[in-house]
Amino acid sequence: MEHNSCRDTMSCLALLAVLCLSAAAVARGQLTDDFYDGCCPQVEDIVKARVSTAMKAEPRMGASLLRLHFHDCFVNGCDGSILLDGNNTEKLAAPNLNSARGFEVVDAIKADLEKACPGVVSCADILAIAAKYGVLLSGGPDYGVLLGRRDGLVANQSGANSNLPSPFDPIDTITKKFSDVDLNTTDVVVLSGGHTIGRARCALFSNRLSNFTATSSVDPTLNSSLASSLQTLCQGGDGNQTAALDAGSADTFDNHYYQNLLSQRGLLSSDQGLFSSADTKALVQAYSANSERFFCDFRRSMVKMGNIRPLTGSAGQIRKNCRAVN
Repeated sequence: MEHNSCRDTMSCLALLAVLCLSAAAVARGQLTDDFYDGCCPQVEDIVKARVSTAMKAEPRMGASLLRLHFHDCFVNGCDGSILLDGNNTEKLAAPNLNSARGFEVVDAIKADLEKACPGVVSCADILAIAAKYGVLLSGGPDYGVLLGRRDGLVANQSGANSNLPSPFDPIDTITKKFSDVDLNTTDVVVLSGGHTIGRARCALFSNRLSNFTATSSVDPTLNSSLASSLQTLCQGGDGNQTAALDAGSADTFDNHYYQNLLSQRGLLSSDQGLFSSADTKALVQAYSANSERFFCDFRRSMVKMGNIRPLTGSAGQIRKNCRAVN
């Protein structure tokens, strides 16, 4: 028999939202794996369906969604601030301009969730779940996503410009940027392995292809045959042509990325630098030889990254539209 309080659909939906707020209070600032069980139990199914549809149309989208979550968490914490539109937003920061993508997929997920559980699921949590399925549906490991993030109220363009690791950064600088958000050297190597899927623009690696130094035209740590093919790709273009980050296994989440580094086939300077640096070389070798170890460590590092300074409890808000504050 139907309870009187749920005869009115809006009253029922309001009750669900209150259940999630109560869960936030119980969590006391901690993310949990069952946050939406009582108020939007279908959240993961809804996100998975949209990500699956997007990846069937474009397999690269899995990598794009993973990157959105990464770029969100390194600026202001995992608060969905990368999704905000405006004149001084993270979308317009140098690391994201003409590069960050997948926003329309997030919009579609949010629209579906607002129909199923209005005002309940945050955009920050959508990014975390979408990243998981971007990895899983590319052949990568499954892992439990901790949930309960709330959405930030402001974007931080200057923070995006300064805090996000750059493909031009030396490994010690990248390690410092990871350390600033409580991630360690293992996390650097593991999360860089996300480059086993996706593509990068010529603008991000063309510096390795000519006039590299006074004594070497091409970066000596770049495989010569790969350099030649990349020169052909990028020559005369506007910098927006793209190449696979993991040549030979572009759309499959595996440990082939690390195997490429052993043969100097890392696309970005920051990728190949992992094999050149004494602090990270041994892990590259280990992951190249053992995909299970890579997958295990990747699960752990993704959970750590997803826990960078989240807004919980009554902080922030649950945006109705991921592109704008309420």
